[in-house]
Amino acid sequence: MQMKEEKIGDVVVISLKGNLMGDPETSELREKIYSCIGRDDVKIVLDLSKIKWMNSSGLGALISSLTSVKNKGGEIRLANITEKVQSLFMITQLVRVFKSYDSVEEAVNSFKTEPIS
Repeated sequence: MQMKEEKIGDVVVISLKGNLMGDPETSELREKIYSCIGRDDVKIVLDLSKIKWMNSSGLGALISSLTSVKNKGGEIRLANITEKVQSLFMITQLVRVFKSYDSVEEAVNSFKTEPIS
């Protein structure tokens, strides 16, 4: 899996490409999130537009990352979820846990209009 990080204002956007189906991908994602937390970057958008598939390990990595960020007063928001991955979020009811947006721009702007819960 490939990851690209960019900062837009005070929001970190992490673009993911590939599959999120266990190690080493899930460990790499968690390390990237912990790195952000260590820099006090706790407003994070994950761009999932290029994630082809995700399994329970990938979902677990997202949930543990969200928990870590929330414990530091931040939030992870998702952008560009593919249809396949969206169906997984629907089945597992994670649509109730994560805020998701149609574009990175919407997700980044949401931090200005929607307070971190």
